[in-house]
Amino acid sequence: MIETTADPSRVDELREQLVGELRKLGALRTEAVETAIRAVPRHLFVPEETLEKAYAPQRTFTIKGNEHGATLSTVSAARIQAFMLEQADIRPGMRVLEIGSGGYNAALLAELVGKDGHVTTIDIDPDVIDRARRLLPAAGYGDVHALVTDGAQGEPENAPYDRIVVTVEAADLAPAWVEQLTESGRIVVPLRMRGLTRSVAFQREGAHLVARDYEVCGFVPMQGAGASHVQLVPLHEGEDDHVGLRLDGEERVDVEKLREAFAQPRAETWSGVTMARGLPYDDLDLWLATTLPEFALMAATRPARDRGLVASASPMGIAALIDSSSSSFAYLTMRPTSPEREVFEFGAVAHGPEAAKVAEQLVAEMQIWDRDHRGQRAELRAYPAGTPDQELPGGRVLDRSAFRFTISWPPAEH
Repeated sequence: MIETTADPSRVDELREQLVGELRKLGALRTEAVETAIRAVPRHLFVPEETLEKAYAPQRTFTIKGNEHGATLSTVSAARIQAFMLEQADIRPGMRVLEIGSGGYNAALLAELVGKDGHVTTIDIDPDVIDRARRLLPAAGYGDVHALVTDGAQGEPENAPYDRIVVTVEAADLAPAWVEQLTESGRIVVPLRMRGLTRSVAFQREGAHLVARDYEVCGFVPMQGAGASHVQLVPLHEGEDDHVGLRLDGEERVDVEKLREAFAQPRAETWSGVTMARGLPYDDLDLWLATTLPEFALMAATRPARDRGLVASASPMGIAALIDSSSSSFAYLTMRPTSPEREVFEFGAVAHGPEAAKVAEQLVAEMQIWDRDHRGQRAELRAYPAGTPDQELPGGRVLDRSAFRFTISWPPAEH
């Protein structure tokens, strides 16, 4: 049932708190997006939740899962929705396509484009669209077109679009999205690059696209024709202490030899590179993904760390280097530099016959990042598949079915 008895004054209070918290988090940058968040009653799109949860900035709501417990569709955290809308730079009168529906974000898009604009929201799952079709009119956004279709096909009937906002994780850009984009259009997409997901705002520039901004994010993977899954290599499987390596793309490794390597004593190497507690280091992760020949993410549960199996724990994954030639691997870790735990030093923990060498290689890349690229932003571009190498900028090239993505860094300043 949709909540119809909520105290209006309490809703207004929670909405103002949400706006204030999103400002503090840096998710709000413009008056237009702030006004949209103030206007849309978020609680009407998560009627199963309390008002306090509905307006929590970092809370994600699962609206559908499968029989195995995997999440298929969510209402994303308000923080992520806000910064993706800022990335999209949506203006009154624009035509916008949303790929991956939930209802609330489509309502925000409708606020941003105004009465002269047009919003289409699509999803491959009829249950998700049925929900959006029920909740959007009830909240006052009946003009949004909600359609069941595979997101990889876009929606040509209402094209061309000034903006396409993708709210599911994708490993590639669908050709249909670019075909349905205006000449000066923009696509905002949670793009998975070597296992790392960034919300990238791609601006069209002729035959290719250039990233204007990117932010760390997490989304459920795309289904249908655009689906592309990550391979998990289990290293240890206990009751609750799981450790594994996530591999993106077509990488192939000797699973048994890596499991044997993990059972061997660890080697540690420390970098001298430090960072204050609580500061993000996602650009270091992206640097490592750019430069390491065999990049992976080591996923480990907290019990695995607490029992000493690993030195770092993260369900999303920690940057790691695999050396297939020696069946060894190393992963990033940190240690406090003082009892006060205000500053931490980066290091590497490694396993396998060549553990010390692989740890040193990983640490060397941390030191290069610290010396030459700390504080810089990578340059991300997308070129149609078949673009010759000589027409691509330097850096890492990620080849997908439809596009070739490049990750490059500005020259070091000394």
